[in-house]
Amino acid sequence: MLFNSVEFFIFLPIVFILYWFIFRNNVRAQNYLILISSYVFYGWWDYRFLLLILLSTIIDYTIGWSINRCKINTRKALLLTLSITFNLGLLMYFKYVNFFIESWVTALTSLGYDGVNVRSLNVLLPVGISFYTFQTMSYSIDIYKGQLKPVRDFVSFAAFVSFFPQLVAGPIERASNLLPQVVSKRSFNYRQGVQGLRLILWGLVKKVVVADSLSPIVDNIFENYQDLNGGMLWLGAFYFAFQIYCDFSGYSDIAIGISKLFGFNLMSNFKFPYFSRNIGEFWRRWHISLSSWFRDYLYIPLGGSREGYVKSIFNIFVIFLVSGFWHGANWTFIVWGVYHAFLFIPSFIKSRNRAYSTSVIAENGFFQTFREMSQVLFTIFLVTIGWVFFRSETIVDSFGYLHKMFFNFNFPDENRLNMLYIVVLMIFDYRFRRTEQEVLNFSNMYLRYTIYIIMTLMVLKGIIVNDNDEFIYFQF
Repeated sequence: MLFNSVEFFIFLPIVFILYWFIFRNNVRAQNYLILISSYVFYGWWDYRFLLLILLSTIIDYTIGWSINRCKINTRKALLLTLSITFNLGLLMYFKYVNFFIESWVTALTSLGYDGVNVRSLNVLLPVGISFYTFQTMSYSIDIYKGQLKPVRDFVSFAAFVSFFPQLVAGPIERASNLLPQVVSKRSFNYRQGVQGLRLILWGLVKKVVVADSLSPIVDNIFENYQDLNGGMLWLGAFYFAFQIYCDFSGYSDIAIGISKLFGFNLMSNFKFPYFSRNIGEFWRRWHISLSSWFRDYLYIPLGGSREGYVKSIFNIFVIFLVSGFWHGANWTFIVWGVYHAFLFIPSFIKSRNRAYSTSVIAENGFFQTFREMSQVLFTIFLVTIGWVFFRSETIVDSFGYLHKMFFNFNFPDENRLNMLYIVVLMIFDYRFRRTEQEVLNFSNMYLRYTIYIIMTLMVLKGIIVNDNDEFIYFQF
């Protein structure tokens, strides 16, 4: 079920009414409702994949309790290994098996073994598998490290794993944040509910109005890049930079907003990344739940930055390499990850990767210096080049695209409406940069409700015209 679908606009009010008006004083009943609603929401795509979520839930719930009761460290480590192996095994099989088969065949052919004919498996990719496997796996790891106690109630744990607002594209929630909210009594908070509705509206504007309007233009440019000049290719890369931002951050806004309607607070997943002043800051603002997951569960266990520059640089390469591979079974994603590693390492060596705070952008209301504005524009430039690898179908296509971008440039002719969308988006992001939970909360009531009405009409038009486009990150 898509957030931008008629079915969801019927589904959400029904669940909301049952949750607050029928079961409002019964936490267990509310959790049952969340669990059933989440399985209906996910099963709308393909009910067969519900078995995978259920199996992952049962295994990690059981392993969590077993680790907690076990007194022998070697057995604890064995149980944790079982959890990690199972979750990564699911992910590897459903997401990467064809990639490994095809890469193996290509390698053998390049070595002169002609006639190699290994058929790919017809494996469907379950929506959201990259997200919920990481979420359940971190639960077991936290219990093993003694940072979390296992939850007793299986229904509460199952509701945590399958919580429908963030099930298929995050944020990747930590059990330490979401589970205590699941097991605790919740009461409706009017201000929190209003914040949630504003976030939902803003997320739908990002997705339906901006991202879906840019999508056909981006698809046409990348599919026909060989016949276009460099100016159009720059435009395609720039449009994709904002398409993927609006698509993914729009999903996160909607997910966080829906969660607020049910009394939950999810972690922030985006903090205005296109106002970043270097790549280090960009990665602390972009897909925060994933980058912090890799930091806590991979980078730090590898040694982090505690063992000298050489080991630290190696660890950084591993993180970005794995991050690229997490996004998809294609060499383009791996190159995209390596590209960002090369961009990140100089700022790390100069200790500039944390030079800027993500809590405040332009404390005095504007960028303080021309230099700072230049840094923002240069960061967007570097990130946009990276998106070419991310969006291209093959490595050959990505380098061919980049070559024409830089060596066959002409100013493109393009309609100005999409550029206007991007400008308005950046103005709104900048306006609410200090109070991201209060987006669209203008002090003037008439202005506020005028904007609500205009945006709602634009979203409804977009849903009708764009035929319920899926979110980009569903494929990851």
